[in-house]
Amino acid sequence: MGFLDKLFGKTNEEEKTMTKLNIGIILGSTREGRVSPQVGEWVKEIADKRGDANYEIVDIASFNLPFLGTGDQGVQAWNEKLASLDGFVFVVQEYNHSITGALKNALDSARDTWYNKAAGIVSYGSTGGARAAEHLRGICGELKIADVRTHPTLSLFTDFENGSVFKPQALHQDNMTAMLDEVIAWSGALKTVR
Repeated sequence: MGFLDKLFGKTNEEEKTMTKLNIGIILGSTREGRVSPQVGEWVKEIADKRGDANYEIVDIASFNLPFLGTGDQGVQAWNEKLASLDGFVFVVQEYNHSITGALKNALDSARDTWYNKAAGIVSYGSTGGARAAEHLRGICGELKIADVRTHPTLSLFTDFENGSVFKPQALHQDNMTAMLDEVIAWSGALKTVR
């Protein structure tokens, strides 16, 4: 602990926490009965064990965002939350070959606060949510979000019991680790651009 740290009372642990990247795990669904909170908790549990960043679940449902252009309630808080983050992991479910309307609205409800940050994608659906993830990648490009290549895909048939209880196969652990490695590397690099 240095002289100034002693003077101002900072501990080594506080210093580490302050210098760590902040990564939001964004839940992309707001519907009743959704499984994204289960997937988000799984992502956070794996991420927290790494100790390399501050990970938090960011549930777009808790912001009550209005449809774009119909009001401001919740939009300022949403933008403030995004501004506090250095990167993201999107938990994306496939609806009609795309992302949910709620996630698209949340993406559109901010602009500059997305810029020059990195994101990973964890998707699920009947085809692993691959089509939703590809749609999201195009949106990320427009919002200057650098999406990483590694992409865990979860199947409704093999990773969910009765379509509602999340029970991921062990094979997803390696993809999650690789994806988080990429998100941390890119988030750190892009922080220097911001």
